[in-house]
Amino acid sequence: MFARSMLRAALKTSVKTPVRRFPQQRCLATTKDRAALGGTFTLKTAAVFIGTGAGLLLYFQNEKKRVQEERQAKANETKSYGKPKIGAPFTLTNAATRQPMASDTFKGKYYMVYFGFTHCPDICPEELDKMAEVVDNIKADKELGEGVLVPVFITCDPRRDSAEIVHEYVQDFHPDMVGFTGNQDEIRKVAKSFRVYVSSPPAVEEGEDYLVDHSIFFYLMDPEGKFVDCYAKDTTADEVTASFKKYAQEYIAQGGKLDRS
Repeated sequence: MFARSMLRAALKTSVKTPVRRFPQQRCLATTKDRAALGGTFTLKTAAVFIGTGAGLLLYFQNEKKRVQEERQAKANETKSYGKPKIGAPFTLTNAATRQPMASDTFKGKYYMVYFGFTHCPDICPEELDKMAEVVDNIKADKELGEGVLVPVFITCDPRRDSAEIVHEYVQDFHPDMVGFTGNQDEIRKVAKSFRVYVSSPPAVEEGEDYLVDHSIFFYLMDPEGKFVDCYAKDTTADEVTASFKKYAQEYIAQGGKLDRS
């Protein structure tokens, strides 16, 4: 009992230590601070964003241009190197003059080559008629006109096709057509350079009739004597004309000069 009384007395007479309360701190800026911060963001940060955006835009534009140029370069490279090596400079007998004539004579002009033979019953005449129509279409064209495209016929049957026979034959199709003949080795060499298939009977008696199996294509060569394109039997004269005009216009646009004489 005495101990409990003493404890109660001690609790009543003890000094209470006041609890110190500190004001709550807030991590908030004042109105003045916010105004200052807002001004700094608008002027400096916005300027940085605008400058960065402009830089990125310029960068992407340059990258886009570079990629497009690389693609165009690859396309040009493919176009340049993707063509097969067809045709080579040649010298054969001009059927009109009976004299040797080099293909370099056509320099500055386009020329279209067809390999055939004068005894051909139907396909050769049809193809040469088509070639003549293409030449007339180009001659009538206001932009291109006369003299830019020369039709050329090379016989693949030199055993029967003399210069006189070839000259008379080509005149039936077009007055501008140049006919060529030569000996067996000369014709074989030129045909091989154009990758023309030619097959005729190996042993034929004098006066015996026979047919020559050969490729049926026009070969278009440019003013520098380089292969441009070839056209199969099922290609119409209008299609060949449109194709030729495209090539000629591209050649002129790139600074090429045509001999119109």
